[in-house]
Amino acid sequence: ADDRWAREQLSSLRGLLALSTMMAGDVGEERILELATGAVPSIGRCMVVAVALGGLFKTPAGMPAPGDDLIADLSTLPRDGGAVTVAGQHWASAVPMASRGLDGGWLVVGAAVEPSPNEQYLVRLLAQQTSVALADARVHANEREVSAELLTANELLRRSMEIHDRLTAVALAGEGVDGIARAVHELTGLTTLIEDGDGRVSSRAGPDHGDPPLADTPRRRADLLRRADEAGRAIRVGERVIVLSRPDHELVRVLVLIDPEERAGAAEFVALEHAATVLAIELARVRRLDETGHRRQRDLVDALLDADADRVEMGVELAQALDYDLSRSRRVVVVDARSFTDRDRFFHAVRRVARDLSCGSFLAPRGTGVVVLADAEPSWAEFRSAVMASLGESCRVGVGGSCTSPGHYRRSWREAQLAVRLQPAFLGGDGAVRFDDLGVYQVLGATDDLGASERLVRQWLGALLDHDAQRGTHLVPTLHSYLERGGNYDATATMLAVHRSTLKARLGRIREVTGADLSDPDTRFNLQLACRAWRVRETLELDPADH
Repeated sequence: ADDRWAREQLSSLRGLLALSTMMAGDVGEERILELATGAVPSIGRCMVVAVALGGLFKTPAGMPAPGDDLIADLSTLPRDGGAVTVAGQHWASAVPMASRGLDGGWLVVGAAVEPSPNEQYLVRLLAQQTSVALADARVHANEREVSAELLTANELLRRSMEIHDRLTAVALAGEGVDGIARAVHELTGLTTLIEDGDGRVSSRAGPDHGDPPLADTPRRRADLLRRADEAGRAIRVGERVIVLSRPDHELVRVLVLIDPEERAGAAEFVALEHAATVLAIELARVRRLDETGHRRQRDLVDALLDADADRVEMGVELAQALDYDLSRSRRVVVVDARSFTDRDRFFHAVRRVARDLSCGSFLAPRGTGVVVLADAEPSWAEFRSAVMASLGESCRVGVGGSCTSPGHYRRSWREAQLAVRLQPAFLGGDGAVRFDDLGVYQVLGATDDLGASERLVRQWLGALLDHDAQRGTHLVPTLHSYLERGGNYDATATMLAVHRSTLKARLGRIREVTGADLSDPDTRFNLQLACRAWRVRETLELDPADH
């Protein structure tokens, strides 16, 4: 009998040793508890009814959840365990599971008949093995976590170096803003945008999916940009990841990743943030070059428009230095918005429109306007409308005659000035005026000595002007409108906003005062010419400024 007991003990111990070996691998807590729970019935006449670890209970499949009695018993047990109450079990005991690296726990076993002391001893050995295996498993889990964190950190460092090298290469190669957008797209695989502060896209790399705007109102956009500015890093806003690039207080660009599937992780955020730094440096560099180039452009424009021959010769030298071909046909364009007080904003609005319409890159502020050396012929009405849309205010546009040599630019400039000043007479203040389209107004307004025009006006309109001055009538404007509309009663009445009979009475009074026969072609021609000269005189007197 003793031999049999010894053999059974040896067999049980060997089984526990094998089980310990199975638990020793990196098998995880769930598997260890599964092995321990399955082994208990084979070494004693009992079963695992619950495992308590760190205040949490794990119950084997088919067993009821721990009752309040068991929970109360476990809270008062000594460190070496003891009897507990488990519903449905004649005998139950909590066996301690404690080892270095494991805060403590209980292996709760139950049976219909109390196991022998030897069986209880084996269960205790199993509980000890289980606690050691659980502690090892937690060490392995921590090592895996630390290892994973190290791998992640190393990968992020590698990607950061790759991002740094790629964007540095873009900056050194002078690929500009478009090159930065392309590099971020290649590094992240996401569509990349670079927008200005108002949301206009200046650069894009990647597919265009009809990307939604950052915000549905300017106020909402301003709030989001303020939030990004305060964060000082990339942030997610809906389907976008954005970061601000601000080389100075005034200039702002927004780098955007279009990421509806939220694929962007740490590396993508690093790429966007580093790109913002490179973009700020690039924008500052371009701005410095831009300012230097603008100064040289202003010097060139000023020299070409100067009457002094030496200054014009200096302009020729500047043009050669800037590789600016003065033999190419150009026109001088004057854009005037004298009531708009922000002159810097006005200049940049004209420059942006000139660039967008590809009509000239050499500009300079002059007087109350901006001068453009135009090397293309866009729709000048469209040009004016675009400037007005940018300013939110009206402006005048005058286009001088063609220039094909340095000496022509001052003449074209003066023609553009005249076109601007005659705009109210020629188009009623709307549209843009080309000097070439002024016709007889070129002659009536181009001379500095307006004596001849004044004599023409007095000869043909003097009596009417005196009548209007003495009696407060409007016979001269009425005659001007009538002749400009080819003697059409209806069109003239509509223009003057008077009844047809009122117009007829005024024309009768004009005939009485002047004694003129309005049906005579020569008389009508001279009167119309005099009316146009009067209109030019009126316009120039109301708008005497030299642009």
